[in-house]
Amino acid sequence: MADPYLIGLTGSIGMGKSTTAAMFAEAGIPTWDADAAVHRIYAPGGAAVEPIRAICPEAIVDGGVDRDRLKDWMMRDATALKQMEKVVHPLVAEDRAKFLKTTDSPIVLLDMPLLFEIGAADQVDLVVVVSAPPELQRERVLARGTMSEEQFTAILEKQMPDAVKRANADVIVPTETLDGARNAVAEVIAHVKETLANA
Repeated sequence: MADPYLIGLTGSIGMGKSTTAAMFAEAGIPTWDADAAVHRIYAPGGAAVEPIRAICPEAIVDGGVDRDRLKDWMMRDATALKQMEKVVHPLVAEDRAKFLKTTDSPIVLLDMPLLFEIGAADQVDLVVVVSAPPELQRERVLARGTMSEEQFTAILEKQMPDAVKRANADVIVPTETLDGARNAVAEVIAHVKETLANA
């Protein structure tokens, strides 16, 4: 069986990535979600629990990884993020590989917030970046009510700037409107199907 054509979907916080990923899924494209993979490996009995217990015992609560406690540790310890990445990135990559083995679809979407940051852009056939104006991005994130303006700014500072992501994209999906995003997704799928048909 030939390897599937991999679409890598990424974008900064509040840009509409989850909504866009859902549009690909609705169009019948099997979708692997990196955030969901992290939830799986953090759950009680998940693959990350014991390795994280070894580096940060207080983050383990009721047999699973407590994200708030992890965040506290990362705020206190400058080496925490690097230690976490060593544990989490290989396990997430393993989860992705398992998913790819279980699908026989010719096209697969990989929903990866850190696609560029972990150097995975060269592992996909097409890089799709979701983007929206900064004021809309800010409005969306703060409307969730899950973080303060300071937390949002701190996350933005850690993420690769939207302009850099757009510059490295094969395709940009504008998410100001649902219709605009839906049309762009349909165009991407049509383009990929045509590419495969002509291969």
